[in-house]
Amino acid sequence: MKNLAHLQTFDPETKDLNVVIETPRGSRNKYDYDEEAGAFKLAHVLAEGLVFPNDFGFIPSTLAEDGDPLDVMVLLDTPTAVGCLLTARAIGVIEAQQTEVDGTKFRNDRLIAVATHAQVHSEVKSISELDQKVVEEIEHFFIYYNERRGKKFKPLGRFGSKRAMALVKQSMKAFKKKS
Repeated sequence: MKNLAHLQTFDPETKDLNVVIETPRGSRNKYDYDEEAGAFKLAHVLAEGLVFPNDFGFIPSTLAEDGDPLDVMVLLDTPTAVGCLLTARAIGVIEAQQTEVDGTKFRNDRLIAVATHAQVHSEVKSISELDQKVVEEIEHFFIYYNERRGKKFKPLGRFGSKRAMALVKQSMKAFKKKS
């Protein structure tokens, strides 16, 4: 079985980003991909009433500052499944600083993307074109999600697709250095 974290970053046909979904929209269960096991593990269960507002996953062959592949929240009409591989175009990024329980701080940015097969958001090319309530919902989700785990997620700014793609390229270089 191929290691999903080492798939190509971009789909050769569509030229869109490859995304591996770890946690589907509407789930209270947070899953993480375990590279060593080649399987998805239940990381934890979210508080009652808290669910992922969109599909959440990672971009293969990238390495973010937190030591994991680059995180991405994917807008799609209906939830997919744990382990689903899909293509998406980056429309922006919520840059953020995360503070761990021990006080360690690092960047933990969240890419925002639209699935290639999405219909509702098919024409959206930039985060600025989204209803700002959608972006606020995503930010508030991560703030509260981290708060419940004793961490702090502080949004630093919202930026468009060019900044998101620069982050992807930077994280691809970091991945290659590590490999």
